[in-house]
Amino acid sequence: MVNKKGNEGFICENCGEEVLTLTNGSFRNHCPKCLYSKHVDETPGDRLNTCRGLMKPIGIRHKSNKGFQIIHKCLDCGEVKVNIVAENTSQCDSMDEVLKLFNC
Repeated sequence: MVNKKGNEGFICENCGEEVLTLTNGSFRNHCPKCLYSKHVDETPGDRLNTCRGLMKPIGIRHKSNKGFQIIHKCLDCGEVKVNIVAENTSQCDSMDEVLKLFNC
């Protein structure tokens, strides 16, 4: 079951940015400024993962049905997950940071 609180704002633990909720119908799961995430979900929005480690953006990929996705690796447990680039919302992801991932 998806937690209705899965789209809450937060303060980024990596850079300190105030991160707003998404307004495009998706769940906020990474910082739009530095692109770091936190290992909190088993499935999008459930916030059931107990690891809670920071997830570093390590690359980018494109899927025809999802668009660009940021590849994150957990700095605590090593799990790799992907998150869709946040676009068309109140606080879009930094395209400068997204472009840097093409060189990883």
